[in-house]
Amino acid sequence: MADSRTAYRTCPFCEAACGLELTLAGDTVIAARGDREHVFSHGFICPKGATFGRIDDDPDRLRRPVVKRGGAHVEVDWEEAFEVVAAGLRPVLDTYGPNAVALYLGNPNVHTMAGGLYVTPLVKTLGSRNVFSASTVDQMPKHVSSGHLFGSPLTIPVPDLDRTDLLLMLGANPWESNGSLATAADFPGRLKAIQARGGKFVVVDPRRTRTAAHADEHLFIRPGADAYLLFGIVHTLFADGLVSLGALAGQVNGVETVGELAASFAPSAVSEVCGVPAERIRALAHELAAAPRAVVYGRIGTCTVEFGTLTSWLVDVINVLTGNLDRPGGAMFPLAPHVRKGRGAGKGFRTGRWHSRVRRLPEVKGELPVATLADEIETPGDEQVRAFITVAGNPVLSTPNSGRLDKALAGLSFMVSVDPYLNETTRHADVVLPPPDALRKGHYDFSFLGLAVRNFATYSPPVVAFDGPDECDILARLTLIVSGKPGTADDVHEAMLRQAGAASASGSSPAERLLDAALRSGPYEGMSLDLLLSNPHGVDLGPLQPRIPEVLRTPSGKVELDFDGLAAEVTRLRAALDRPRDTMVLIGRRHLRSNNSWMHNVPALVKGRDRCTLQINPADAARLDLRDGDDAQVTSRAGGLSARVEVTDAVMPGVVSLPHGWGHGLPGSRMTVAAEHPGVNSNILTDETTVDPLSGNSVLNGIPVEIKALAVRD
Repeated sequence: MADSRTAYRTCPFCEAACGLELTLAGDTVIAARGDREHVFSHGFICPKGATFGRIDDDPDRLRRPVVKRGGAHVEVDWEEAFEVVAAGLRPVLDTYGPNAVALYLGNPNVHTMAGGLYVTPLVKTLGSRNVFSASTVDQMPKHVSSGHLFGSPLTIPVPDLDRTDLLLMLGANPWESNGSLATAADFPGRLKAIQARGGKFVVVDPRRTRTAAHADEHLFIRPGADAYLLFGIVHTLFADGLVSLGALAGQVNGVETVGELAASFAPSAVSEVCGVPAERIRALAHELAAAPRAVVYGRIGTCTVEFGTLTSWLVDVINVLTGNLDRPGGAMFPLAPHVRKGRGAGKGFRTGRWHSRVRRLPEVKGELPVATLADEIETPGDEQVRAFITVAGNPVLSTPNSGRLDKALAGLSFMVSVDPYLNETTRHADVVLPPPDALRKGHYDFSFLGLAVRNFATYSPPVVAFDGPDECDILARLTLIVSGKPGTADDVHEAMLRQAGAASASGSSPAERLLDAALRSGPYEGMSLDLLLSNPHGVDLGPLQPRIPEVLRTPSGKVELDFDGLAAEVTRLRAALDRPRDTMVLIGRRHLRSNNSWMHNVPALVKGRDRCTLQINPADAARLDLRDGDDAQVTSRAGGLSARVEVTDAVMPGVVSLPHGWGHGLPGSRMTVAAEHPGVNSNILTDETTVDPLSGNSVLNGIPVEIKALAVRD
């Protein structure tokens, strides 16, 4: 088209950080495809990225603030909206104190510059103990294990996919998810490249996922039993004399302790529990030890289980014991362009600096487990949560026993949400403050560049002008309101710029100036916002390099395999070997066209056959008299629901699977397409009383359930 123009952006819809080439007519995206010149993604795109324009121009997106009046949400101007927020929050803060206000941070925060820059000032200014996030229904075990091992919960090694010969992958399905806690554009292509160069990858999963179907080998494993398999590998490494730290010799403490803890987890002792033959467990240990370059990688299926932190710890323990940590082809530490290098030691990591009021669950990484949020709202007493702030996210669909949380939110004195939708959670809000869409704000991946499998940098400036407040402005105004001080958003911006030493930094917005200051003080000479603006396809910074000891933040300056509470958790794991395991258990699943629940409001991403089905193995279906298309009643300790049955041998016997993020169409929500494809909310079944004790992470996989046949569908 003669009047069209092209813009380049990073896709913000998952962790892969792919480059997009957008074609615009005026302010409208008329086409989106992969940026072939992008230094990291090289033109790869998934269905989510291809719908970039449709997500941004969704007619259900809020463009102006809404305030609840007479039980319905009505549009108001921005100043009136902030006045209502102040009138609702200030009395709670002044009367009951900061702990009477809870804050929930959803997953989309890590996909925005505002989330990377302005959430922390809001949290600190609020000063509430009751901070919650999506991390405790997802990845907190990995943060905790990394904190203990390396001294910082943000020091997370990633698999060096482009150079490894052997990848052992547990609880991950990157063919559908595009990767998680490992930013790897075209993850499937990188897996195929391992095979093309003569290597292989092995998938361990209770379900034959799309990733497992492409793997050289797929091993079924009973949900939640990954720690047993991994300890069986560790036992073999010690028993067969295969431990070799390589370049890390002399830089690791606690190796002998690990050997002692693994003594009672011989492959023969754990095989029945995990479902993997003992001889295969031994062979895996030998293969990992013998491969020139090998790495173990575990993701959400290894985190959202009862022993999530122990499992996450074991993943990196094996990488250490086989000499594959911090070496090419193993598990390596990215070097993000906005993060300064360290000195190889630090204060270390600890948890439990405070505890939740009702269940006494310990703080981890500055927040409490979201599994106890409903407790804090429902339970009377001093510092009972009476007001609630959400910044993105949809905890009514994404947190355990979410039906209970849904009811609890209705009893709040006040609620404000920063969100572009009236969804199942924000329908309870007294005020919803919508941020601008992705075209109208800058994009830099503060989180994911620190998890990339190759070092690179890219920045996407706004493509379309916006005459309302930026998301940074919205969070700045909220910060002012909770501070109780007069002022404007500009006062917050200026204070942050002074603190960052960014007074003379480049950029057309406070966020850009903060980014420029961080880039200029980072580890790469000549890095700046101007450099990224002049390179719209990104700047390649090379393959990952060894970073130990510089990357460590432990007081000893070494990798610490032992930590307080480890022995007790291993004792608990050992005792669980004798538990009866004759019940059906529930697991989740991912789909390539879905990430967060708001993507279900895009026609192209929900079209086709029903994806919200209960997958069940043919043997279990026959035993329960179930057929394809039947309705089944699924019941757990927390609740019950009915779901359509899909009989498939993709799930192992004894396991059923429901995807997460569904359950749309509740009264008061405004997501038209999602309401036409409601599905069922799997988190009605998950149990908020069960968490991984070391991290507080919810147990969303391996949920005991009962299945009964209901009416047959036509």
